[in-house]
Amino acid sequence: MSDTQAQARSTAGAPGTGHLPGDVAIWVMVLGDLIIFGSYFVIFMVHRTMAAPEFLAAQQHLNLTIGALNTVLLLTSSWFVARSVVKARAGDIAAALRLTYFGGACGVAFIAIKAYEWTAKITAGQTMGGSSQFGEFFNFYYMLTGVHLFHVLLGLLIMGIVVRELRNPRKRRMSMVESGAIYWHMVDLLWVVIFGLLYVMR
Repeated sequence: MSDTQAQARSTAGAPGTGHLPGDVAIWVMVLGDLIIFGSYFVIFMVHRTMAAPEFLAAQQHLNLTIGALNTVLLLTSSWFVARSVVKARAGDIAAALRLTYFGGACGVAFIAIKAYEWTAKITAGQTMGGSSQFGEFFNFYYMLTGVHLFHVLLGLLIMGIVVRELRNPRKRRMSMVESGAIYWHMVDLLWVVIFGLLYVMR
């Protein structure tokens, strides 16, 4: 591939080029996920409205500090991923790789903290389908955080694909780097809403 072709591929999707970042398929996937999660959020709000005292009491059993820490981790991860796209567009592949690794590390830390939180809740008898007065709230808690956790794992897999592309000049596609970032930002956005609904809203 000539230097001109390589430069064209590395700058595709850069601001001012009139090109939609990423592939159309990733936008369809993201919009579909947002619609599905939006439906979950509406259902949660309806049930919360019908049993507000029970949901509020159950909410007190969640650790706000842990939820906030996970939020900071994902926001930081998204910043690293956004910077990696900027570096990739500029042709600084080493920096793009390093930033992608940092973003992925924050995602792994998020999973570890969530596993710790789940373990603590299960040990305390706050399980999905439990018979306690807080059972309905924790059904939503495990469903929302569980589906989101699956998306985090998928996002890490996509980051791995991005790393592979960045490391191989012959397969380096800016659209793939951008698509990975778009998906990861969606994962971040979904968690911010989940954090607000489950941990913060009173």
